[in-house]
Amino acid sequence: MGEPINPESLPEPRGFSYAFSAEGSRIIHFAGHTSLDGEGQIVGPSDMVVQFDQVLMNLSLTAREASVELADIVKMTLFVTDAEAYKSKASEIGKIYRRHFGEHYPAMTLVEISRLWDPAAMIEIEAVGVVD
Repeated sequence: MGEPINPESLPEPRGFSYAFSAEGSRIIHFAGHTSLDGEGQIVGPSDMVVQFDQVLMNLSLTAREASVELADIVKMTLFVTDAEAYKSKASEIGKIYRRHFGEHYPAMTLVEISRLWDPAAMIEIEAVGVVD
């Protein structure tokens, strides 16, 4: 479906690809997903790791509804309210990521922002998928 593009002249990426090549006939744009549960409540208030896991579960549910796999995602943008909190939990977050995505690493950007729509949300992820 696609392949990562990681120039040897740049530092080896960890947990992302510098670019991702994809071909397909259908593009899926995922809205920003937070850690909302089925009742519309943020799961894991003040816990970046719990929120990250719920966000990926929500992305997975949306992907399934769109008849795509998480491996079809070619670009992700992660918005966090505290980049240091995210980085301090990188090992735990990485394990959760691999549980959902395996070794698939699309192009990714992490952006720190002052707050999200729901003030209890610490992370929001939007994505783009490409399928045949």
